[in-house]
Amino acid sequence: MPRSRVKVALVTGGSRGIGAATARMLAAAGADVAFSYATSAARAEDLVGELTTLGVRAAAHRADQADPAQVARLVATVVQDLGGRTSSSTTPE
Repeated sequence: MPRSRVKVALVTGGSRGIGAATARMLAAAGADVAFSYATSAARAEDLVGELTTLGVRAAAHRADQADPAQVARLVATVVQDLGGRTSSSTTPE
């Protein structure tokens, strides 16, 4: 897979299913990946371990996507910890 131009990605609902597959794809392309999860800290930590073996930084954060305050904290934490800028764009610039 070609190396991504994306440096840092935040995947919501990233600990399982399509979200986890997206996190894996982004990490395989070279992006540092943060993702949110709702309930399974163990599953989230397992995925963090898997992603870091690809040579990228990874972080899991528990957040309720229905709570705007939690989402704002999630984004702020990811920007502070992994860098990047805030953008809702899903396409490369």
